[in-house]
Amino acid sequence: MRETVSAAKRLGRAEALALARTAQRLIAMKGKHVTTVDLKAAPPSEEALAALLLGPTGNLRAPTLRVGQTLLVGYNEQVFADVFR
Repeated sequence: MRETVSAAKRLGRAEALALARTAQRLIAMKGKHVTTVDLKAAPPSEEALAALLLGPTGNLRAPTLRVGQTLLVGYNEQVFADVFR
């Protein structure tokens, strides 16, 4: 299952955290920096999770995609190549 979150709809902190809670794994990417979090086995604090999900405006960073039980936030060419093989 692949699902995109529309960029036309801005998701704030509460909505972004709720979206993350529906996934089992989060891969947050900022350039070459990639952070992978197992949201079920070792859920991070709300503050740590928000730091990975939200951009400087306080809204969910783009692009954001849900692929199965994985939430991808941001962009990294290598990660996308691995996920979409």
